[in-house]
Amino acid sequence: MPRLHMHVTDAAEAPLRVALHELRGRLEIPDHFPPTAQAEAESAARAPRIPAADGAVATEHTLEDATGLPLFTLDPPGSLDLDQAMFLSRRPAPPGAKGRGGYRVHYAIADIAAFVTPGGALDAEAHHRVTTLYFPDERVPLHPYVLSEGAASLLPDRDRPAVLWQLDLDADGALTGVSVRRALVRSRARLDYAGVQRVLDDDTAEEPLALLREIGQLREEREVARGAISLNVPEQEIVELDSRYTLEYRAPLPAHAWNAQISLLTGMAAAELMLASGTGILRTLPTAPDGSVARLRLTARALGVDWPHHTSYAALIRTLDPRRAAHAAFLQECTALLRGAGYTVFDGTAPAASEALHAAVAAPYAHATAPLRRLADRYTSELCLAASAGAAPPGWVRTALPALPREMELGTRRANQVERACVDLVEAALLRDRVGEIFEALVVEIQEQDPTHGTVHLYDPAVIGTVEAAPEGPALPLGHRIPVRLTEAEPGHHPVRFTPA
Repeated sequence: MPRLHMHVTDAAEAPLRVALHELRGRLEIPDHFPPTAQAEAESAARAPRIPAADGAVATEHTLEDATGLPLFTLDPPGSLDLDQAMFLSRRPAPPGAKGRGGYRVHYAIADIAAFVTPGGALDAEAHHRVTTLYFPDERVPLHPYVLSEGAASLLPDRDRPAVLWQLDLDADGALTGVSVRRALVRSRARLDYAGVQRVLDDDTAEEPLALLREIGQLREEREVARGAISLNVPEQEIVELDSRYTLEYRAPLPAHAWNAQISLLTGMAAAELMLASGTGILRTLPTAPDGSVARLRLTARALGVDWPHHTSYAALIRTLDPRRAAHAAFLQECTALLRGAGYTVFDGTAPAASEALHAAVAAPYAHATAPLRRLADRYTSELCLAASAGAAPPGWVRTALPALPREMELGTRRANQVERACVDLVEAALLRDRVGEIFEALVVEIQEQDPTHGTVHLYDPAVIGTVEAAPEGPALPLGHRIPVRLTEAEPGHHPVRFTPA
């Protein structure tokens, strides 16, 4: 069953952090960068070498100066690895033209290529790590902290080299123009989701922040019209309650979705640029087979989720409330339709439309906006810069393209393994002293081969675990609420297990 992202608050107990440290050891997660890679990063942090359009190397002093744009970042509180910064503005209708004006999105993406020399030790280590790995208590970065949380991060009030996108939209939020260039930028503010949501809700936000909701909602409307899928899966959070630690669900705020729409817009624009140029790397996802959708309908019926036959899957999930146990369980089951995502590279001939599609986005799409945390995005930036300038892509990019899909697949698989192991460990750690207790749970899945085995979703705390009835007993009642007894919870050894009580 798909798992959820989880994080630990500062109040989390020390033994849990020790167990997570031991988990990183068992999974052989690197705890430091090789000395040569670290040295390269520290040198680059002092003197970045920015690729120029003619293949030469520029410096921060020769970059276009875009520091006058009052950019802001929007991330979870305390984040320091800031990949993106934006400035949103209105575009008036051209003189003499009928109709309304539109919008302009300036979106700055961290220019990690200014700090990583192709073929160097730091580059090799990035290809080994592939992604930043997220543990509940800390992260294992793709690039050394001196870059990812320092010289390359779009921190406020610091001049930074960036890949600067200009995305022009009409009054309905449709993309009408795209340009990409390197520039020197300076963010003015580091904002967090709760604070942004608060000022948007009480209508005290001024432009450009107020436009985040306006543009985000227009892009959401276009997403609905495309038939795209937008899962609002809640996160699990460890919280302290009455001197004990428990798990609760945290539903994403609307500001999360509006911010994601800006990133999604950029990823779709990147895909179109690369397809038009004939060289690129796309994030692709095949359409889910009819059998998978039919099975999901059965799950919805079992969980009491009303899914009218005339309602599409994409439309249904927009009506669900992730704070309700049955809906949260169903949203997790929905992620099964998103399996099979991969990367498609091409150089010389663009793939057919069906092979270029990301089924969840309902359009071609590319990973483009997180180069500090994901390897492929560095290459997307270079390909889009070349396409926007009408130039050939750099040789080092074309050389690396064929191997990227396999590298990204392995890196994503490792990240998923980390996520599953972390959830199992944290749930077991928090329930270790409650073996024998009875909890109310929702049966969200049963095994076809053995309906006495399945998965339950506890109402409180927010835990998902295996349930095993006696072999001679009745089948588990899929979609029904039952009491279950915790029989096993050993951090690092056995995930949580239950039996019907």
